[in-house]
Amino acid sequence: MFNLLTNRKSKVLRQHEKHLNQIKKLSITMQDWDDNTLKAQTEKFKQELNSNSDLNKILPEAFATVVEACRRVFRIKLFDVQILGGIILHEGNITEMKTGEGKTLTATLPAYLNALTGKKVHVVTVNDYLAKRDAEWMGQIFQFLNIEIGLIQQNMGADMRKLNYSKDIVYVTNSELGFDYLRDNMAIDVNEIVQTGFDFCIIDEVDSILIDEARTPLIISGPSDVPTNKYITSNKLVQQLIVQEHYEIDEKAKNTILTDQGIVFCETFLRISNIYQIEEPWAQYILNALKAHNIFIKDRNYIVKDNQVVIVDEFTGRIMPGRRWSDGLHQAIEAKEGVAIQKENQTLASITYQNFFLLYSKLSGMTGTALTESQEFEKIYKTNVITVPTNKDCIRMDLPDLVYKQEYNKWTAIANECYDMYQVGRPTLIGTTNVEKSELLAKLLDEYKLPYNLLNAKPENVERESQIIAQAGQSKTLTIATNMAGRGTDIILGGNPEQFSKLIVIQTIKDCFIKKQKPMIDYYKPGDQIKIYLKEMIQSLQKDNSLKDMTADEIISYIESSIVDNKSQKTSEKIYFAYKQILDIYRKDFLNDKEQVIKLGGLHVIGTERHESRRIDNQLRGRSGRQGDPGSSRFFLSLEDNLLRIFGGDKILQLMETLNIDDDVPIESAILNRSLNNAQKKVESYYYDIRKQLFEYDEVLNNQRQAIYAERNRILYSTYVRDCLLEYGESTIDEIISFYSKKQINETKDSIQEQKIYQKIQTILNLPTEIDFNLLQQMNEGEIKCFLHEQFHITYDLREAYLEQLRPGLIRQLEKYYLLQQIDTAWQEHLEKMANLRESIGWRSYGQQDPLTEYKNEAFSLFIEMITYIRETVSYFIMRSRLVIDSEKAITGS
Repeated sequence: MFNLLTNRKSKVLRQHEKHLNQIKKLSITMQDWDDNTLKAQTEKFKQELNSNSDLNKILPEAFATVVEACRRVFRIKLFDVQILGGIILHEGNITEMKTGEGKTLTATLPAYLNALTGKKVHVVTVNDYLAKRDAEWMGQIFQFLNIEIGLIQQNMGADMRKLNYSKDIVYVTNSELGFDYLRDNMAIDVNEIVQTGFDFCIIDEVDSILIDEARTPLIISGPSDVPTNKYITSNKLVQQLIVQEHYEIDEKAKNTILTDQGIVFCETFLRISNIYQIEEPWAQYILNALKAHNIFIKDRNYIVKDNQVVIVDEFTGRIMPGRRWSDGLHQAIEAKEGVAIQKENQTLASITYQNFFLLYSKLSGMTGTALTESQEFEKIYKTNVITVPTNKDCIRMDLPDLVYKQEYNKWTAIANECYDMYQVGRPTLIGTTNVEKSELLAKLLDEYKLPYNLLNAKPENVERESQIIAQAGQSKTLTIATNMAGRGTDIILGGNPEQFSKLIVIQTIKDCFIKKQKPMIDYYKPGDQIKIYLKEMIQSLQKDNSLKDMTADEIISYIESSIVDNKSQKTSEKIYFAYKQILDIYRKDFLNDKEQVIKLGGLHVIGTERHESRRIDNQLRGRSGRQGDPGSSRFFLSLEDNLLRIFGGDKILQLMETLNIDDDVPIESAILNRSLNNAQKKVESYYYDIRKQLFEYDEVLNNQRQAIYAERNRILYSTYVRDCLLEYGESTIDEIISFYSKKQINETKDSIQEQKIYQKIQTILNLPTEIDFNLLQQMNEGEIKCFLHEQFHITYDLREAYLEQLRPGLIRQLEKYYLLQQIDTAWQEHLEKMANLRESIGWRSYGQQDPLTEYKNEAFSLFIEMITYIRETVSYFIMRSRLVIDSEKAITGS
């Protein structure tokens, strides 16, 4: 029977077959070219584009150039599916490519093509390590083709950022990119701006950035003067509250609710009449303390590092230093953990990831798991998700889930499975949802006396991340890891010889030259020959002394570049030689191990809990079965797991009780799997609604943000802002007169009222007091406006002449300073008002009003108020500024 809906993947290949064949033929032709001819392609393409040629016309030849450059630099031939992925990215789509298909190399094709236009290309990754790795690795191709590469890292200064953003292709993390945008729009000098524009963006792990992180906006904040003693008191108070009696926990919404009895208890404890009082409210502090104790769990949602509470990303399992929860929640957790409570922050600038990435003219992304969220990508980001077929068919076996009654039985079964796999010799990856669970399993495996590698957010484990992943495919290897999203290193069966050899060289040099301790050469297998190469390398480096004056970061950077590219210096030659010799030994060793692992069935993946999102589960499964390798996966669940407990575990429990199933016996059924998938869909839908709502509300603020930032840039890039000040003053006059005129429409004309209007204008704009008021009474509204505009111009000229006489050029500096300062101050106050409005607007629904419509109306009124306030205050300050000469003859403005 013919089915119209089958074979979507081959359809994608067929659609681009003509382009693919053309690119492959051209790349074969280019193999006969010398390096200089291939490098000259870049200049040739740029000239063609300057002659109004279309990007799509040069696409086949440009892609073929990158394919051939990749073959020469890395000795790698790109797969058809990688070229196909590059075409899809260039068209502004999201490409779903499975783990191990080579997404990093795929991104070089559209990045190179779009960089030829002279517009900037941003390649966005989830962390600094991946940005640095990709920039150094892919940079070799781009440098070969005379394309400049930039890299943005967390600790970079403004000058270095500016230099790197000016390059053709920039590798950067999503958070650094967003924060740089906000900082640029807080700059008070053009030279402080580091970014150059938003043209084309390729996002790696696009689902992690545009979906998972999109729930939380990017916020730049400064300390406010809210006292911290309330957090300590609230922390003591909630420890005396009893769950169900004084408060209830809503796990689904991750919220806590005080009962009537709880409210009375709190008021008695605090000796106040009302915890919701406006003058000194306590409710927010108490609710945050309850959340800190009941919903935010140590080693799950956060860890304590160096006496500080550090957030753990629930989707990637990584720590997020420098990030803080808002609205006093972080302070409540600090009080709970007994660490120093930092001051609460006031928002200075903010933007959501949704609105930030929509600034780009063309947006694309790649990931192994995006299809489940295709609706959201289409609706919010206006991009399509296209699945690219795998280079080799996936033969991984995804076994049905096993569901146990109790969590204890589940963990025992997981430990037994690990024991069985270890005895067989199969490498096993166990994915846990948080730090707490990973350490619980580690203790269990200790009881079984099984060796394992632990990878979680704890700093001591993060440092060994690359080493752990590089070994995870070796036989008889157990690896426990919190979520595997964005690890950036493939698990290769038998082990990764390149990564492992590189780590050995780096670790040996680090031990000797950074940690100043004896290198652990004896640790490395298979033995004597490797020790000889490492000892020779260390002796050579000690004689050379070239590493002596380098910092730790400079040493590591030097080693990495020496391994990648054998330079002329003797030092780097020795590092390169040691690396190559060790690599040859491990390559043979690991290849034998790979054959053995393949015979045993490949990598076995164990999931210890279903995540709220199906994508995270798929990411874990996807670590096995890369590039046609064999493998298997199985999830072990219990009815006490969060997902089953919150979303319908009761029915399954009743079924198990009815069938009188023993605690040690798991349920395995297709019906159960379907119900679990439905539970995950419910959660995904719930969080999608949250993100959609956040986007809809922030869209209102975003329109205002764009208007304010556009005005700021107009002032910032202007060399003559006098006209702007005059415009502000004239608008202030018009607004005040129009406001009072409307007020008097139904009232009798009152000369006292009119005099008050003039006095207000005179106060703000410092107009002469000698103007005859009787003269104004003889004019109509239009004539009054024209007259006062003229008086304002004269007064401004006099003010300018006075300030110029004291210090030439000062008036121009003051104009720009006052404009930017008042815009920033007003915007910060506006953000606070908008946040308060957002919190309270939901109550309007009880009055049969749509909260979003009401929010838009109220937000517009607040915005108009802010604009009026900016105009008035800027006019007031500039017209009343004076210079004071102090005792030391220094001139200061006041």
